[in-house]
Amino acid sequence: MSILSRVTIPVLIVPVLIAALHFAVAPTAFAQNAAAGTDQPSEETWSNIKGDIFKDRPILDGSGLVMLDAPRRAEDSALVPIGMRVNFADDDKRTLQSLTLVIDENPAPVAGTFTIGPHSGVTSISTRVRVNNYSYVRLVAELSDGKLYGVKAFVKASGGCSAPAASNADATKSLLGQMKLRTFRVDSGGQPEAQFMMRHPQNSGLQMDQATRLYIPPFFIENLRIWQGDDLVMTMVGGIAISEDPNIRFNYKSNGAANFRAEALDTSKHLFKDEWAIEKSVL
Repeated sequence: MSILSRVTIPVLIVPVLIAALHFAVAPTAFAQNAAAGTDQPSEETWSNIKGDIFKDRPILDGSGLVMLDAPRRAEDSALVPIGMRVNFADDDKRTLQSLTLVIDENPAPVAGTFTIGPHSGVTSISTRVRVNNYSYVRLVAELSDGKLYGVKAFVKASGGCSAPAASNADATKSLLGQMKLRTFRVDSGGQPEAQFMMRHPQNSGLQMDQATRLYIPPFFIENLRIWQGDDLVMTMVGGIAISEDPNIRFNYKSNGAANFRAEALDTSKHLFKDEWAIEKSVL
């Protein structure tokens, strides 16, 4: 079964399969590390999954080009801040095509794939994720030269995918799908930035209802699209690792359009839409 297809399995059996995958794979890597006297996972998990995720394409060392900002130790394993960017030299004519974020030891390792619009100018994205075990977090960028460039960071966190929701369930239902977008002025010569926020529980399928003692079915945003006017800024294909109430900040190239708009589709096939006038949302 493809790593990328795990989150498309019918929701009633996802918790069982995710748990089975977690307990089948994770202990092997950690058992080897314990024997070696280290708290860092081995590369075994990555060796087993990377071919499935990237179709056996070679991944070049992205050091100095691809940047991944992640805390060494997470304050909250369910809300781990992640920064992703590509630093192009002034004479580098390549553009960013996509960013794929992988958390090796998560039950579903692919946290999200961000496909960049051809005219958007996006080179930097930040978001928040769940990390379930001490794990390497990896960022793989595909550039317009057709090559993949990867970097990694080690994050100490535990239990992020099974952590209970921070918000009240009834309040979450009443606010479900509400979206906001803010844009930010920048210094002369810099690119403007925008921040997309959405109310959604992002249930992972590993969280337990404390009243019924049953697992809460998976329920999360699986596809997000953001436009500037008629130009696509980015598409996100997400999984269970994107934290509750998705929050995505990105830079962009202004095309003079008067508005941003977004569409988000969740696993229950609810389609949420909203639109914002750029001149009214600038801080």
